[in-house]
Amino acid sequence: MSDIINREDVRVLVHTFYDRIRQNELLGPIFNGHITDEQWPTHLSKLTDFWESNLFGVRTFRGSPSKAHVNVDKNLKHTISQNHFAQWLQLWFETIDELYEGELATKAKDMARRMSTGQYIHIWQNRPENQ
Repeated sequence: MSDIINREDVRVLVHTFYDRIRQNELLGPIFNGHITDEQWPTHLSKLTDFWESNLFGVRTFRGSPSKAHVNVDKNLKHTISQNHFAQWLQLWFETIDELYEGELATKAKDMARRMSTGQYIHIWQNRPENQ
């Protein structure tokens, strides 16, 4: 096993991870219900940009993950819970541990932990009963 060293490593991580997400009993219906088969290639490329930007400090990603998550929660009648983010995080950690080790693998885990907490708080704060 090696560390994450370039965009191709990030692409492998993202594709492997989201293949698992799409098959997951809890998360699969959410992702598959909001992203069509035709949209997945573009979405995976955007997610690769996101993680490449965050891990390597390059400016390849443009978008608003927070806005997207709030919209998904709204579409799901505000039912996204901490359990969804915990499952997402567990699958992310498992995928990284199976593929990579080292400094950037650890950084990807730490960033995901902070982002999942921040995204959940942002969703919760943007629910109608909390505004």
